[in-house]
Amino acid sequence: MNLLITGGAGFIGSHFIHYILNKYDYHVVNIDKLTYASNLLNVATYEHHPKYTFILGNIENKDLITHIVQNNKIDILVNFAAETHVDRSIHGSSIFVKTNVLGTQTLLEVALENNIKKFIQISTDEVYGDLGASGYFTETTPLSPKNPYSATKASADHLVLAYHATYNMNTNITRCSNNYGPYQFPEKLIPLLILNALEDKELPIYGDGKNIRDWIHVTDHCAAIDLVVHKGKAGEIYNIGSHNERNNLEIAELILEKLGKSKQLITFVKDRLGHDRRYAIDARKISKQLNWKPVIPFEKGITDTIEWYVKNREWW
Repeated sequence: MNLLITGGAGFIGSHFIHYILNKYDYHVVNIDKLTYASNLLNVATYEHHPKYTFILGNIENKDLITHIVQNNKIDILVNFAAETHVDRSIHGSSIFVKTNVLGTQTLLEVALENNIKKFIQISTDEVYGDLGASGYFTETTPLSPKNPYSATKASADHLVLAYHATYNMNTNITRCSNNYGPYQFPEKLIPLLILNALEDKELPIYGDGKNIRDWIHVTDHCAAIDLVVHKGKAGEIYNIGSHNERNNLEIAELILEKLGKSKQLITFVKDRLGHDRRYAIDARKISKQLNWKPVIPFEKGITDTIEWYVKNREWW
């Protein structure tokens, strides 16, 4: 089987490439435009792998995507490519619209024209908006994005659903909770806090630090996507989460404790515009239908992640 992975030099995409090439005898084509958050070191292990091909390019380039799909006889397209940092979207949303919406539309168009067997859109739980103090997001929760980033991801999701409804394209959408693990660019919370703590810098925490997220190790996320690739029912959405809710202040305190650093490094800063208070995923659908469950406990996952950043200073 031949897979096209978009955004495969980024955090989750690169982990998925590792996962697939370690598990299957598939050919993986990775297209990435190598933005600031991408890093070819993430996939350097496979640079000379006979079943791996890297292509520098933009998913908005229809001619290039068409050439890749046809030349490599692509069966399945998994779209990880996205601008993902909420803060950046607040200060400039145009690149988010271009990549997340127009880029996805281009991929869908090429997939349709070339009869790709399956199209998987990697989305986010942020499209659901602010959950409130109780309850969980399900696949039928109405979309209510609160910032430009999540609005563009919700727009892309609607396009994917429309291509399934209109053209009967075999599509799936996955919406996952907050990922953590090695290779994550240090603008995101956990690597930012780790690196600042290692250098005895202040750990900036928005507002009162009580914003809650459901944290999942990126490898557990990849295992879920793998099941969706092979067993996902056409047109279905699958939420992916681990029922591991922690607020930002708890995360900061845990990292400082693991590194033996003072909690006085924590600094509260002005809250982010449109900052959702809580996200939490109901993952019963993927658990029941595809027999998936997370296997990496947060305590082990966060310890391993901290150790990776400690040991890989040359990466960051």
